[in-house]
Amino acid sequence: MSCRLTKNPLRKIQSTKLASNIREASRLVVEHLRLDIRFNVKSRNIEIRNPVPDDKVGSQLLQKAADFVKAFVYRFKVENALALIRLDNLLNLLNIRSSKIVKDIKNLKGDHLSREIKQLAGKGGQTKFTIENVTKTRIVLADSYIRIISKYSSSYESYL
Repeated sequence: MSCRLTKNPLRKIQSTKLASNIREASRLVVEHLRLDIRFNVKSRNIEIRNPVPDDKVGSQLLQKAADFVKAFVYRFKVENALALIRLDNLLNLLNIRSSKIVKDIKNLKGDHLSREIKQLAGKGGQTKFTIENVTKTRIVLADSYIRIISKYSSSYESYL
């Protein structure tokens, strides 16, 4: 009998920035999904495993936990990432095609890249908040990435 295990890698920069909220995130996975979670310092992975071997429901819970951790790593707030656990099959954490690099949209470098990201956010985040409220999505602008958590139906509307 073997237990299923998922690994979510972290870069060194991410592990230092996320250290403050990692306890709360791991507590939510343990309480809501009844899974084991740990941070492997040597391999820099967040490992999630199902303590009950060969459990069909456990594989779905593992996927939910992996999506939650991925959203957490992508710098979504813990409350927004928690929606992936609470809501059953309603939310989809960005497919690879939904995670856009601003450089892919338009070839920008240096100051032009930062101005484009600021334009997407708007003054004080107004543009981003408007998009989030109208399309019922959550958006994170981190470095040169645009990451979206949304329903399947509204992800096409909010695709940038």
